[in-house]
Amino acid sequence: MTYNIHHANPPSEKVKIDLVAIARVINQQKPDLVALQEVDVYTERSGKNLDQARELARLTGMKSFFMKALDYQGGEYGIAVLSRYTIVDSVGYLLPRDPAIGGEDRAVAAITVQLPGQKRVIFASTHLDLKEENRLSQAKALITHFKDSSLPMILGGDFNALSGSPVMDLFDQHFTRTCRDDCAPTIPVNSPNRTIDFIMYNPINSFKILNTRVIDEKYASDHLPVVAELEIL
Repeated sequence: MTYNIHHANPPSEKVKIDLVAIARVINQQKPDLVALQEVDVYTERSGKNLDQARELARLTGMKSFFMKALDYQGGEYGIAVLSRYTIVDSVGYLLPRDPAIGGEDRAVAAITVQLPGQKRVIFASTHLDLKEENRLSQAKALITHFKDSSLPMILGGDFNALSGSPVMDLFDQHFTRTCRDDCAPTIPVNSPNRTIDFIMYNPINSFKILNTRVIDEKYASDHLPVVAELEIL
């Protein structure tokens, strides 16, 4: 699953934080791995005592890893991953951003998990910038970092880019998306008309795509979550 959770603030609510609603969406789908974006840790708006990544792990019975993209309201704001499998390694790093262009700092969070049968997989979450110049440099950085991995890897995230855009065309040269031209829209939650949330993997022969679906859940966030079922080969 990949899910931009909008810091657990339902779009119909001004300031309410409803992490239980996000956890409910995740638990209903029963994913093994979840890429989360827009996650708050100890911020004023979400609660100075609330680590959203850790609390979602508790509410879903999973393990978590959080990577800060930027400091925010006395706390941290960034991305996270949840795993039902044992996490044997974790790493996070910031993605490039041109100060002359502006935009926000963005990051990637990656874990290595131990699957049944001794196989290991890298699973990563990212959230690219709103400005295309930054998105392109961030995409190049992600591709460079993961292209020579000895393990199969899955990348989920909010790419802020449409199919056919320069950013997604670049990813498509190096990753296999779980959907290409038939991707269901992920935003806005009411009458969605654009797809910017994707799941992809490499190398090309590492997984078989069994299905991909967008979950029609309009309350919990301003994005619809994407779920893909993959069979490791």
